[in-house]
Amino acid sequence: MTMSGWALRGMFTMFLATFWVSPGASASLDEIRDSGTLRHLGIRYANFVTGAGDGFDVELMQGFAAHIGVRHELVYTDFYSVIKDLLGQDVVLDEGEVRLTGSFPVRGDVISTGFTILPWRQEVLLYSDPTFPSQVLLIAPSGSDVSPIQPTGDIDSDIAATKAQIGSRSLLVMERTCLDPAGYGLTGQGLDLQRYTNSTNLNEMVPAMLQGSADLTLLDVPDILLDLVHWPGQLKIIGPISTPQALATAFPPGSEDLRDAFNAYLGELKADGRYDALVDTYYPGSRSFFPEFF
Repeated sequence: MTMSGWALRGMFTMFLATFWVSPGASASLDEIRDSGTLRHLGIRYANFVTGAGDGFDVELMQGFAAHIGVRHELVYTDFYSVIKDLLGQDVVLDEGEVRLTGSFPVRGDVISTGFTILPWRQEVLLYSDPTFPSQVLLIAPSGSDVSPIQPTGDIDSDIAATKAQIGSRSLLVMERTCLDPAGYGLTGQGLDLQRYTNSTNLNEMVPAMLQGSADLTLLDVPDILLDLVHWPGQLKIIGPISTPQALATAFPPGSEDLRDAFNAYLGELKADGRYDALVDTYYPGSRSFFPEFF
């Protein structure tokens, strides 16, 4: 199974980077070193940022800060605020177009938090090399009458079969995240979409479904790995909603040298075994889902 790429809309991306990103939103490697601090925007999500001061991405960025000779500062945010905290402008998605608007304080220099590479995010952000694999799946309570699909070996066929299992059942989703139904062709199809608005915390999706908020929900693999442990015997995977995805660290446009320094650091981690140790600590079951990536 190979990871399919997304083509960037080149001219529009250049327009956004030139005219929409607020001046001063990007920080160069030298500017970070001069400030003495790398401000890491993190979202409490799965084991990427646990909320207890550790996590896969927390250790990744702590190591990177030490690598470039600065202090690491974890700045907590959420999925709805993280881009404006990085760029000083908020993202508006309007009928397939992406634009930035408003003026907000820039609170961080980099996003590292199990952050999925999505086409609309690529319009306004500069991504690193992939840090972790993912995929969005359809999940049901173990007692549901929905049956897991029979894999065919063809990802497009499996996705179609999985979507067909939704039928008239209610589906719990969260917009502007990797679980946004618009990103997977699930809007405008007459589906009973229940938008989760109690918070912006993806960790709440499974317990909300189990408490009856909806019949089904979407979830990505890193979160599923933890939820299968937290709710043993209470969940079942129906099938894939997306092709394999990649998670990565995100930087403001104009921070290419900072991004390149991180990519070099990530390469060192993978070469000397420190990356594998992080994976084994925080996501020990992930290799069985994505043997090609690892």
